[in-house]
Amino acid sequence: MGDEVIIGYSFWGFLGPGITDTPDGGRSHRRPLVDALIGRGHRLIFLQADRDRLEAGDDLGGRYAFERGLPEIDVLFLEWRWIIPGRNTTSCGTPEHTCDLHRQHELLDHYTVVRSTPTVIWDKDRQLPTGSPWRHRPGVIVCEAALAPTAGAHSLLFPVDDALLDSADPRALAAASRPITLGYVGNQYDRDEEFDTYLASAAERFPHRVAGKWPDTGRWPYMTFLGRIPFPQVHELYGGALATVLLLPQRYAAAGQVTQRIFEAVLAGCLPLAPADIRHVERFVPPWLIVRDGTDVIGKLARLRAIAGSREHMRLIAECLHHLELFRLSTQIRALEAVLADLAGPRARIEAVSSGREVR
Repeated sequence: MGDEVIIGYSFWGFLGPGITDTPDGGRSHRRPLVDALIGRGHRLIFLQADRDRLEAGDDLGGRYAFERGLPEIDVLFLEWRWIIPGRNTTSCGTPEHTCDLHRQHELLDHYTVVRSTPTVIWDKDRQLPTGSPWRHRPGVIVCEAALAPTAGAHSLLFPVDDALLDSADPRALAAASRPITLGYVGNQYDRDEEFDTYLASAAERFPHRVAGKWPDTGRWPYMTFLGRIPFPQVHELYGGALATVLLLPQRYAAAGQVTQRIFEAVLAGCLPLAPADIRHVERFVPPWLIVRDGTDVIGKLARLRAIAGSREHMRLIAECLHHLELFRLSTQIRALEAVLADLAGPRARIEAVSSGREVR
């Protein structure tokens, strides 16, 4: 391969803030990952549509290369796409159609099947079936954003930029005004039971805001739902909230997969209460922030409101920032480069875990 590894990167989302009416949790961590790989000397070619330009009208300065053809690459890297009926299963050109799945099929057929190109599948949403033949195909490695990934898969967590971690100031975050006791950002998908258990009863007692796509809210008429908000406003919402709850679908919780919401919240000084049934929960948050039911959430929120702005509050934020070390970008880049080195074999000169270069 040579010193420069050419990575064909397939993702369906945005590098910038994008548009409001779309689910794309990758906006908080995709661009730092991409920039770090480029900074390490690798060349990236994006193989899906340039949605930043086409949908959001954002000009990212020509720093990134998008290609709708089938260019020469050394490695295929896929953020895994799955069947979404009525959206990516329809014919090209029909209303509401997205071509992410069709394009992924094309990429896998051309590169992985025909050309035996080393392939990394990052199953960020835990949608790749356990029995999928891709998990057992030579030259393919599956990564999951979990501490306890599926057997045979590698752990690649959502990364948080080193610079953001290093510049976070617990004292300033604790001193900030937080009129909202409970803030939540996320969509309804597969979370109704967890929402009822951990958040709904607390929302009856404390000032709160819920942002995201919640099309069926009739069972919670007393709650304040904002709908989807622009991505930059996520930081603003967390910045005015004392705490949030990490609500996870069971398939995430069982594997120890916490979404990017944890570092979006903590970097804004919003403390994450974490349900006890999350596998390895003690690695994500300090013990005091682990909750077991709605009553526990109410008690924790009352205590946090009582200590808001205090030294104890500052210490809790500092502990949460320390727990985010798990997601540090430079650590996750080295993990990914180790996977690339395993795929490439002895011919590759990819700097992996032993590299002394830092990511900034």
